[in-house]
Amino acid sequence: MRILLVEDEEGIRDLVQLNLEEEGYEVVTAKDGKKAIELYQGQHFDLIILDIMLPELDGLQVCEQIRLHNAHVPILMLTARNTATDRITGLRRGADDYLTKPFHLEELLLRIKKLLQRTTQNPKLNTNQFSFGKNRVNFSTYEAWGNPGKFTLTKKEALLLKLLIERRNEVVSRQQILQSVWGYDVFPTTRTIDNFILSFRKYFEKDPRKPKYFQSVRGVGYKFTYDEKAENPTADQPKK
Repeated sequence: MRILLVEDEEGIRDLVQLNLEEEGYEVVTAKDGKKAIELYQGQHFDLIILDIMLPELDGLQVCEQIRLHNAHVPILMLTARNTATDRITGLRRGADDYLTKPFHLEELLLRIKKLLQRTTQNPKLNTNQFSFGKNRVNFSTYEAWGNPGKFTLTKKEALLLKLLIERRNEVVSRQQILQSVWGYDVFPTTRTIDNFILSFRKYFEKDPRKPKYFQSVRGVGYKFTYDEKAENPTADQPKK
């Protein structure tokens, strides 16, 4: 099993790496978020251990970028950020588990073992689908169903749509979109994002001139507005 360990504190990084290798894992390390993305894109990993407070890109941004491309690799947040809000944010951004510093090595090793067992014994179905209104998207195949009927999204369209849906009802800044979808070193004009949003409205909105789902927030970014109770009115009703 190969593990990517992303930690900027050398003492913690060396200690965790040593103990993981003694357990038989192959460990690759990175000390900043940008290097973590480069390693992830170029190699296969069975699990990722991720600090939040990192140079270049923070751990939440790294987690989010990885999740846009891979919904299944286990991600364990290992961080000094220990409030309930921090934990909820980490889990919402795609982490599978959250362990705060200081920590016991035995607990860390047990959590890693459980995450790997869960992945290998009960692999998730690769459906990765989302429905809203009369629309449906399969992020694994890039197939979508909307106003044009069935059609195929481009890779960038699928990544941007997935980011907005995963951050639904939150305003996502242009900078966050550019970094997550286009990459750390590639920055197209913000007009490019505007054109993608216009395309989404044509694909999925009943009236593109009065969008229900794809909102622009002037001077800030964009938001996918989704009311789960309105979309699924029977979801919270008790079963008879």
